Amino acid sequence: MASSQEFSEKYSTNNKTLAKRYHKTLRFLDQHTPPPAKVLDLGISNMLGGLMEERGYQVTNTQMGQDLDLDYDIVKDPSFEMVTAFEIFEHLVAPFNLLREIAAPKLVASVPLKLWFTDAYWNKNDPWDRHYHEFEDRQFDMVLEKAGWEIKHREKWVSYDPKQLGFRPLLRRFTPRYYIVHCEKK
Repeated sequence: MASSQEFSEKYSTNNKTLAKRYHKTLRFLDQHTPPPAKVLDLGISNMLGGLMEERGYQVTNTQMGQDLDLDYDIVKDPSFEMVTAFEIFEHLVAPFNLLREIAAPKLVASVPLKLWFTDAYWNKNDPWDRHYHEFEDRQFDMVLEKAGWEIKHREKWVSYDPKQLGFRPLLRRFTPRYYIVHCEKK
């Protein structure tokens, strides 16, 4: 399993593709819940959370190795104004259970979309780094709505590395890869 430092290095703003995704995510956040908001960010401390803090958000993260399928009491804390989950729910066996228990009135979440031309990501060497789900947008919407959330705004975007060549990298230039939603409790 990767350490917190290894994780942060891999997901830094030195990666231009990630930097674009971070910029879009921060713009989306600012649009729907501007700082200073008290945020529970599902996942370990990372570069995106650091960028959120620089903007004025008060960010609390979950712990390294915390199994959010079984241990999600932290989302029941009503002192958070918003919960964020950036590429987290695809790693959960049952994201519905956690989504239903969130006490914060707002949720901003993004997920990778299921792509017809590639298999779901599955790291055989790391038991935490697997996608149990890669959602279609309508599937994610259904889970959110069933868990008691009303989607107020949604966006999709492409993500590709311009240095990569081939059929799949070409398709990634035109096929939305990420889906982000802003929701409020019903």
